[in-house]
Amino acid sequence: MNTKFIPLSVPNFEGNEEKYVNDAVKSTWVSTGGGYVTKFEEKLAEYVKMPQAVATASGTAALHLALIVAGVGRGDEVIAATLTFIAAVNPIKYAGAEPIFVDCDDYLCMDPKSVRAFLEANCEIRDGKTYNKNTGAHVKAMMPVHVFGNMCDMEALMDIAAEYNLVVIEDATEALGSYYKEGRYAGKFAGTIGDVGCYSFNGNKIITTGGGGMLVSNRPEWAKRAKHLSTQAKADEVRFFHDEIGYNYRMTNLQAALGVAQMECLEKFITVKERNYDYYVQALHGKNGLEVLPFRTDIRANKWFYSVLLKDCGKSTDDILSGMSEAKIQTRPIWKLISDLEPYKGAQCADLSRAHYYFERVVNIPCTTNLTLEDAAVVADRLLEITE
Repeated sequence: MNTKFIPLSVPNFEGNEEKYVNDAVKSTWVSTGGGYVTKFEEKLAEYVKMPQAVATASGTAALHLALIVAGVGRGDEVIAATLTFIAAVNPIKYAGAEPIFVDCDDYLCMDPKSVRAFLEANCEIRDGKTYNKNTGAHVKAMMPVHVFGNMCDMEALMDIAAEYNLVVIEDATEALGSYYKEGRYAGKFAGTIGDVGCYSFNGNKIITTGGGGMLVSNRPEWAKRAKHLSTQAKADEVRFFHDEIGYNYRMTNLQAALGVAQMECLEKFITVKERNYDYYVQALHGKNGLEVLPFRTDIRANKWFYSVLLKDCGKSTDDILSGMSEAKIQTRPIWKLISDLEPYKGAQCADLSRAHYYFERVVNIPCTTNLTLEDAAVVADRLLEITE
């Protein structure tokens, strides 16, 4: 029996993190001002090939700002994923709008067929805007989530958005570093295809600032306004003049110092993720009724999380979680569908049969960037032992 605790996903600080954080402390710029915030924004913008990035206090804050600058407000409706973390949907409520939940595809991302089916059955276009015939509300935006480092079918989703005049806000909080290798968007990173893209640097993400996020936009004026709103809409730095309702959504210089160091390690982290994923596929896929869920073949995925499908193994997710925990191996189930959670009961939903299928059968296994192949072997052996 394994005696070493193997975590699911933890930070990896093997670069210049301590050096840069100490430098920020010595400078006394530790709050929401300071050179590391600007440097982090510049480095991320350069990496994803965007003209500007706006650092925020969290990925959730970035999504909230994205909705505001896109003009989503009270009475509007937004097409959203049901199979995702709740922070991907709560900002819709913050903005006063309502979500419409659609199904996932076999990569766990928003299914374009589900989006189109809902729109064709329930909506109409009047004066260039899409309206829900059941509620009368303006369906204003779509928020696809690039789940676990996979990428949505953005060609299909962008075609639907153009047809129905929908703003596209990409939740790329789990997909920094993922990009299309071929097709219409070859070379385009997750978060850079729609109108606005958002990233997260929470403690379990592929790079972390402890907490924090980033916003990018193909509409320069939207990025500029997002930055303005994130600093309490301060129009005059000296005289405390504020020209609209703003938010305390800026990242601190200490966090950004971590982010600069982590960006220097990002591609190395992705290489480790790819190596460990390939090992899990070799060790587990097709054995004991298990399948390691794939990443799209037309993308370079950051492979942030690894998902194992309990296809025909005769075990429940609870069986797996309990058995792995006994061996000091941390695993987790996929999220409970947001449309089934108390705050969203009664929300409009498309057919969600595929999302329900995966919810009942997917377990995430250790994927941290300092996971060794020896640790991965322990994980795989224990999983096979439980499912024998």
